[in-house]
Amino acid sequence: MSRLTRTSLLLAFFFALDKLAAILRQVIIARQFGLSAELDSFNVANNLPDLLFALISGGALAIAFIPVLSEVLSQQGKDSAWKLFSRIANLAFLVTGLLAILIAALANGLVRWEIGVAPGFGPEQQQLVVTLMRMNLVATLIFSISGLIMAGLQANQHFLLPAMAPLLYNIGQIFGALILSPKEGYALGGMVLPAFGLGVYGLVYGVIIGAILHLAIQIPGLVRYQFHWIPELGLRLPDVQKVLNLLGPRLVTMLLIQLIFIVRDNLASRLHEGAVSALTYGWMIQQLPETLIGTAIGTALLPTLAEQFARNDREAFQQTISRAVNVLVGVTLPIAAILSFGLRPMMAFAFGFGVEGTDLLLWVTRGYLAGLMGHCLLELAARSFYAQQDAITPLAGVILNVLIYIIAGSLLFRPLGAAGISLTDAIAFTGQAVFLLFMLRWYPQIRTGLGGWISKLTGIPSPLPRWLARMAGRPDDSQGRMTAQVKPANTFLRAMAAAAIGAIITAGVLRLGGSGLTLLIVSAVGMGVGAIAAIPLVWSELKQFRRL
Repeated sequence: MSRLTRTSLLLAFFFALDKLAAILRQVIIARQFGLSAELDSFNVANNLPDLLFALISGGALAIAFIPVLSEVLSQQGKDSAWKLFSRIANLAFLVTGLLAILIAALANGLVRWEIGVAPGFGPEQQQLVVTLMRMNLVATLIFSISGLIMAGLQANQHFLLPAMAPLLYNIGQIFGALILSPKEGYALGGMVLPAFGLGVYGLVYGVIIGAILHLAIQIPGLVRYQFHWIPELGLRLPDVQKVLNLLGPRLVTMLLIQLIFIVRDNLASRLHEGAVSALTYGWMIQQLPETLIGTAIGTALLPTLAEQFARNDREAFQQTISRAVNVLVGVTLPIAAILSFGLRPMMAFAFGFGVEGTDLLLWVTRGYLAGLMGHCLLELAARSFYAQQDAITPLAGVILNVLIYIIAGSLLFRPLGAAGISLTDAIAFTGQAVFLLFMLRWYPQIRTGLGGWISKLTGIPSPLPRWLARMAGRPDDSQGRMTAQVKPANTFLRAMAAAAIGAIITAGVLRLGGSGLTLLIVSAVGMGVGAIAAIPLVWSELKQFRRL
């Protein structure tokens, strides 16, 4: 197997442990709170702190940071790379702190406004959201450093500790759900666990503990790679400027991505009680295969794609993208179909929501799973542009996503309920992925044609190419642009056939019926047999995974 394949499998393994821990956490929480107003408040309260984390050191700064840090590391050496890391980390911490104070001060309005996060909740529930949101900002401040450390270690091609960090974060949250929240201790064998009776507040304390563990596990990596901190910002230094140039459009991109989740909960708050939590659980279930496949491959590929761009190795760049697209299409369609038909018994057993609640969760999850392929392709497509230090094209993609989401969501959430919102997610993210893959192939021609059209219309030379180059962080966009032509049509047809066969077999086995543990076994066997039957149809795509 190639190095990228081994790295992807390593990441997938730890992501799997992380997701299993996350499912365990959510099962414990579901058993305590059900689809309740209190749990809806906790889930909604995470929105703005998550937005702040995503903007500063999560998706925004980390993605913009890795390509530049990789370039500095390969061209200037480790000492210069760590100096750049220190300057960006200092800036991230200061900005996060200031924005956290601002959000805490404006929390009441941000929750209650008609365009806020929970306008449909009652006054008491809104006040609970405000309190929980302010507490969550403590964890966000810790993540402002921890998220950047992940990016720094990944730029050094070290993936083990960053892959373990989310698992530790979930362990902290499990501690909050298992020990801090319940009024009566859980009995494990002959031992009764302590219980602090903090209710939903215990969940937030668990988040803070998890954030501390997320940071602590990565510190040995900094020691190994001889990190040394410097108390500087260096805003005028060229490398810092390059990161900030990339960060500008990336910040807007992440802001719009997080806006999608705020729109989701805004719409869901207008539906029946439990809709917000059903969407949260459905998203979590869909994220299990998405993280193990799309995020693992995308995370492993970004530093390599950045290196290929720095070396101007166009053939390797093209082959890497093409193989990854085929693998993602070939794997995700059968998995989505099999899970859609086989998950219900496991949902009923794990969450205990009753027949009506389980049906709601099932249809919400099916809506999300319809977009599994799109989400996974987006992990790759967006990184193919960031690897080239281009943050403008992904920004255009997310603008398209938001427009689709608002329009489709407004049309579907009333007639289809919460499932209409999850189906909107599938439509919007798949559309964004297709757009980015199209741009990856045709961007130079589109840019040239658009520039020529502007010149003819205005009678003056178009400034568009140079403006795009500056916004993308490069002095001359006419040099170094890499394209990748993907042709997954045959793969798509085989994957659709595999999905149909896998789903039919899974549904057929489930018709054997049963109850309790027997039904769980039947469900697992059905999905396993369905997957085995689907594998021969996508075997060529699975073989390509080894050559990533």
